[in-house]
Amino acid sequence: YYRPLMDYPDGHRLWVTSEAPGPERAPEFGRGARVYNVIDSRQSYLQDVVVAGLRALGYEQQAANSIHFSYEIVALSPRCAAELGFELSQEERRRAYIEVSGRKGLGVKADDLVDKLIEKALDEVAARHPEDTPEKQRAIAEEIAVGALRYFMLKYTRNAVIDFDFQEALSFEGETGPYVQYAVVRARSIFRKLIERGETLPDFRAELDEAALDRQLRQETFWQLLLAASKADAVIERAIAAGEPAQVAKYAFQLAQAFNNFYHEHPILSEPDRERKVFLLWLTDYVCAQLERTLDVLGIHAPEYM
Repeated sequence: YYRPLMDYPDGHRLWVTSEAPGPERAPEFGRGARVYNVIDSRQSYLQDVVVAGLRALGYEQQAANSIHFSYEIVALSPRCAAELGFELSQEERRRAYIEVSGRKGLGVKADDLVDKLIEKALDEVAARHPEDTPEKQRAIAEEIAVGALRYFMLKYTRNAVIDFDFQEALSFEGETGPYVQYAVVRARSIFRKLIERGETLPDFRAELDEAALDRQLRQETFWQLLLAASKADAVIERAIAAGEPAQVAKYAFQLAQAFNNFYHEHPILSEPDRERKVFLLWLTDYVCAQLERTLDVLGIHAPEYM
């Protein structure tokens, strides 16, 4: 049986097991085709024992579908550990990372980590958009913070130590969640500015026939960007088959990088040639949609602005 443990501000409910049924209707669990046990590599032997136990009891199918999603340890950079209030020796400050250990009293709650990320993101959002309400600023900061954390955790392959650092995770440059989120925000802003200028979104199907697409795609940079954006489904399928979400994170970064280069090289809204302008808007719309889909797979949402 299950009973409610707590309700979060965003509306979702956390459940806990119970000896007796409660008055609330519990959610349905146990209908998944596979079970992924996300536990670090130090627990590999114990996970093997669980699978062996299932097989010994005759549950061959359940054993085959119980996957130990093993990963290396999650650690903190010395700078991050210090920001969280841990006292570090000089020797620890020189280390590449500080291993989190409950036995040593060096533990970090996920909520505390997220709260710290939100605090840092909120400072930046408030500085950039002082005209917005505190509630709006915090909502944007939360999306940036959660995106930063999720991307940072997922960009590492499963055999790499995750060395978490606040400054690196929240950076708008490099392979980070905010960098990819900002590419989506930037793409959306093009269409918002188009409307603000009194223009209407073109009917792409009506204005871009096969001949027009052929003319525009002769430019190599356009073709390469379109090709990169079209690979989203294949990348996601490969990542699922390999059990490596890092492949999706890497793809999202590379596509965001390609779009940013395209954005800087081609002033879309001021393009004088009508066919070229409509094509650039169409390509931007397609890349933006593919980036949003890819981020959605990673559990990341791009905010309204950054």
